[in-house]
Amino acid sequence: MRKKHLLSVFDLLPYHPTPLQEIIDHPACIKAGVRLIVKREDLNHPAVSGNKWWKLKYNLVAALQHRHKTVLTFGGAFSNHIHATAAAAHELGLDAIGIIRGEETLPLNPTLQFAVDQGMQISYISRTAYREKATPEFIQTLHDQLGDFFLIPEGGSNRLAVRGCAEFAGDHLSKIGFDHLLLPVGTGGTMAGVVCGLKGRKNITGISVLKDGGFLREDVEKMVKDLTGTSFDNWSMLTEYHEGGYAKTSPRLINLMEEMKRRYGLPLDQVYTGKLFLAAMNEIEAKSFSRGSTILLLHTGGMQGVPIH
Repeated sequence: MRKKHLLSVFDLLPYHPTPLQEIIDHPACIKAGVRLIVKREDLNHPAVSGNKWWKLKYNLVAALQHRHKTVLTFGGAFSNHIHATAAAAHELGLDAIGIIRGEETLPLNPTLQFAVDQGMQISYISRTAYREKATPEFIQTLHDQLGDFFLIPEGGSNRLAVRGCAEFAGDHLSKIGFDHLLLPVGTGGTMAGVVCGLKGRKNITGISVLKDGGFLREDVEKMVKDLTGTSFDNWSMLTEYHEGGYAKTSPRLINLMEEMKRRYGLPLDQVYTGKLFLAAMNEIEAKSFSRGSTILLLHTGGMQGVPIH
C-alpha cells in the first residue's frame, strides 16, 4: 500500500530534474578565486517548488496511506508552505485547511488567494494563539472544531520532511562536485535533511533568515539525531544575515537581488534565497573560503511570494 501511495504522489506531483547554474565572472568570486554554482531546485515543480516538494513528499504519502481526506497546516499570510500545501492537496484530491497567523486582510494577497482558489479552507488565529500551535491541547481543539485531519507542522518540518530532504541530498547533492554548501534556514527541516543525507561529507552552512536564529542550531541537531541516531560535525549556522528579521529587507539585499536577476537571469526572493546570496557574497568577499574552492548554493524556491521583480 505504501508503494502505491508513493507512486500516486509521483504521478500527480511529478518531480522535474533541475539544473546547475554557474555565477560566471562575478568580481567577488574572481578576486577570491572561488567557483560559485547554484542548484536550481526552484525549477522542480511549477507550484510545489524547491524544498517544499521534498518536505511534503512523505507527509503526503503518509496522509494517503492512513486514508486521511484532509491535511491541515500552519503558516503566515505569505507562506510558501501554505501555497505549496494547497497546490499539492488539490492535485492529490485532498481537502486542505490552512491556519493563518494574524487577522484577515482583504483583499487577499496573491499567496492566500491562490490557496483559496486551490480549495484550501483558511482560518485565522491571533499571534498569541499561534504560539500554542504545537501543543496537544491546541491540536485537540482544532480536531474538535474541524474534525479528522493529517497534521503537517509549520514549514512542513517534521521527521517525514527531514527524510525527504535527506533523500534529495543523498540522491542529488552528493553527486555534485563542491567543497561548501550554503542554504537558507527557516524552520530547520531542510538543513537537517541535507546534513543527514550527506552523512558527514562536505562543509554545510545554514543561513538563518530569522532574527535571533541561534536556536535553530539546537533544532537542527535534534532533527538530525531523531532521523539518524547520531550527530555530524560538518555543519554550522550563520545568524547575522537576517536583515532585521523574517521577511524583512534592506537596500543591500534588494540591490543584490536585482543584480543577480539583471546579470544572470537568476530570480531570488527576499525571504530566503536573497539572504542566502547576501551571506554567500559577503563571506566570499571576507575570504571565508579557500582559493580554488567550489561553493554550491541551494535555491529552495519560494518565488511565488516575491513582490518585487
